[in-house]
Amino acid sequence: MVVADPSRESAGALQYALSHVVVENDELILLHVESSYSWWNTFSFRKIYSLPPGPMPNSSEGGGGVGEGDFLEAMRQVCRIAQPKIPVRLERTQLMEETKDKANTILNKSNLLRVDLLIIGQRRGFSTAILGTSRYKLSGGSGTKGLDTAEYLIENSKCTCVAVQKRGQNAGYVLNTKTHKNFWLLA
Repeated sequence: MVVADPSRESAGALQYALSHVVVENDELILLHVESSYSWWNTFSFRKIYSLPPGPMPNSSEGGGGVGEGDFLEAMRQVCRIAQPKIPVRLERTQLMEETKDKANTILNKSNLLRVDLLIIGQRRGFSTAILGTSRYKLSGGSGTKGLDTAEYLIENSKCTCVAVQKRGQNAGYVLNTKTHKNFWLLA
């Protein structure tokens, strides 16, 4: 399962999954967590993959707008081009009412779907790598180390979780898992 949103990080995670992870007999699930405060549009996703303007294939809108679902159809189109034999399922879910928390919503959905591998794009700038973030706190231990969404999923997911950072056009990927931190995959 790849966590999908119209960001450069999500596009990098999908590209990594398609080129290095999925094999015959796999099913790829693209999960998007919808929220009422979502302000993204698909312009950035179209630009990343050089998709032409206009309606996406199978788009319910048909008018070429930039609705929330357009980037999911664009991601599905990219999957069909890169791996035509792999079935792709789109899953949309709302933030869990109890927590209003994206990471826990993703964890819950991955458990319900019995996912074997969870892949998420990770944004890590210099200051984030040095200072960390304070969005989530580790349960147990010192409780003071801040975690971003990807790190929280790595630490708390029942399945293997890989956080992907794409490094330039031909510079490969930096991967983070529970057992490997900042693993550079040149591809």
